[in-house]
Amino acid sequence: MPASSGTARQLTEGEWNVGARFDALYQGAGLSWTPDSKAIVFDGLRDESDTAYRQSHLYSIDVATRAITQLTVEPGSWTAPEVSANGRLIAYFGYATTAMTYEMPQLHMMNADGSEAHVVAPQFDRPAGGLHCAPNNKGVYFGVQEDGYVNVYYANLQGELRVVTQGKHVQGLDSIDRRGARGVGIATSFYKPNDVYSFALSGRGDPAQVTDVNADLLIGKTLGGHEEIWFEASDGNQAHGWIVKPPDFDANKTYPLLLEIHGGPFAMYTGRFDFSYQTFASNNFVVVYTNPRGSTGYGESFTQAIDHAYPSVDYLDLMGAVDAVVREGYIDTERMYVGGCSGGGILSSWVIGHTDRFAAAAVRCPVANRLSMAGTTDVPYFTYFTYSFFKKPFWKDPSDWLEHSSIMHVGKVTTPTLIMTGEQDRRTPMSQSEEYYAALKMRGVPSKLLRFNDQYHGTGSRPSNFMRTVLYMMDWYNQYTLDGPVEKQPDVDE
Repeated sequence: MPASSGTARQLTEGEWNVGARFDALYQGAGLSWTPDSKAIVFDGLRDESDTAYRQSHLYSIDVATRAITQLTVEPGSWTAPEVSANGRLIAYFGYATTAMTYEMPQLHMMNADGSEAHVVAPQFDRPAGGLHCAPNNKGVYFGVQEDGYVNVYYANLQGELRVVTQGKHVQGLDSIDRRGARGVGIATSFYKPNDVYSFALSGRGDPAQVTDVNADLLIGKTLGGHEEIWFEASDGNQAHGWIVKPPDFDANKTYPLLLEIHGGPFAMYTGRFDFSYQTFASNNFVVVYTNPRGSTGYGESFTQAIDHAYPSVDYLDLMGAVDAVVREGYIDTERMYVGGCSGGGILSSWVIGHTDRFAAAAVRCPVANRLSMAGTTDVPYFTYFTYSFFKKPFWKDPSDWLEHSSIMHVGKVTTPTLIMTGEQDRRTPMSQSEEYYAALKMRGVPSKLLRFNDQYHGTGSRPSNFMRTVLYMMDWYNQYTLDGPVEKQPDVDE
C-alpha cells in the first residue's frame, strides 16, 4: 500500500507460504525492498508440500506485475534477505539442506539476480541474526550469539569481521541511521531490563541509554546478585552458566537451589535481567541457569553434540552446574529443585528420571512420549526425517524413540512433580502432559497437573499466566524437601 495511505493490494497468492516457518531466529517473513521501490525480496517456499520443514528459498517479486523470480538455487533454509543500498547485492542467512538436527545459519551474500552466492565469513563459528546493510554498500551489520551474550558485529564484503559493541549484555540492532554512523537497538544486562540504546557503528564509545522504561518499578528494589560460572561436567566438557543469589546473600548460610533449563533445545540462555529469577532470589532461592551442550552460541560442534542424541550429554552438563554450585558450600542439598518449559520440560522430566537429588520438580509443557508426540505436534521434527531427532522412523526401529522418551524412565522417578501446560498448546500438546501425569500417578509419585486456559505454547504469554507460573512453582517447591513434605505450621492469632 502507498506510504501516503490507500487501499492495500495483495501481491502473492496460492497454497504456499511467504516466510520461513518454524525458525526461532527469524519469526515471520523476511522482507526487503529494492531501493528503486520496484521489487521486494522475501523468503518462503513456493513449492511447499506437507513434508516441507526448515526449507525455504529467497524470491524477488515485481510490485507492478507480481511476477516472482526465485533467487536461491541450492535446497536449504535461506532466510532474512537484506538488499544493499545500491540494489546490487543481497545479504542473507542460511544453510544448505542437511541431515543434522542443527546446522548453524551463516551469513551469505549474492548478486541481486541470485548469482555468485557465497558465505561471507566461513571461519566465523557463531550464529547471527538481525541483519542490516551498511548505507555505503561496503558491508553488513548483524547481531551475534557468543558465549551467552549478544553483541553487534560488522563484516565487509571480503568477510573481515569487526566488533561493534562489546560487553556482557544482550545488545540488539534494530535500525541504523542514513549516514551509517549510529545504530539503535534493545539491550538488557544483569541488573537492567530491556531499554533502547544508541551506539556508534564505528565501535568507539559506550552505548548510550535512550529510554528508562522500568525506572519507576525498580525504585527501592534491591536486586539479587548475578554471577557467571564456567564448570566441568563429569565427562570433562566445559560449560557455561549463571547464578542469581538472594539480595541479602550470606555465604555462611545455606539456601535452596533452583535449576532452570531452557527450551529449544537449540537455543541459548543469556546473561541478562530476568524477572522470574529475581523473584525467586528475593524469596531466598539461589537460581542456577546454564547452557548445556545443544545450546547455541558456543560453536557449531557444541550445539551438534546432541545430534540424534537428545537428551544425552546435555544432562551431564546440567548436573555439572549443580555440582559446581553445591561445592561452594552455601546450598541446602535437601532443598534442590528443577524446572523448565518445552525443551526444558523434556530435560527436567529426564533429570528426575535419572537422579533423585531434587526435592521437587516443575515440568512445564514437556514432551514425554516421542512416539505419540509424532502424531500430535505442529513441529515436523518428530515426523519428517530430514531433520528428525532420530535416524530411523519408529515403524522400522522404535528403540531410539523409546530410550529418549522420559515416560520410559518414569519407573525411576520419586521426585514430587508439578506439570503445567497450556490448553491450546500445539507444540507440546496437553496430551503429553496427561500421559506423563498419569504415569506418575500410577507410580504413586506426588504430582499435580495444572491446565492453563487460552494458553498456547509455554505458560507465560499473558502477564497473569506468567505470574501464576512463578507462584505455582514457588508454592510447590516450598512444600517439599528430600525428606518429604514440609509440615505446615499452624496459624497463630495475632
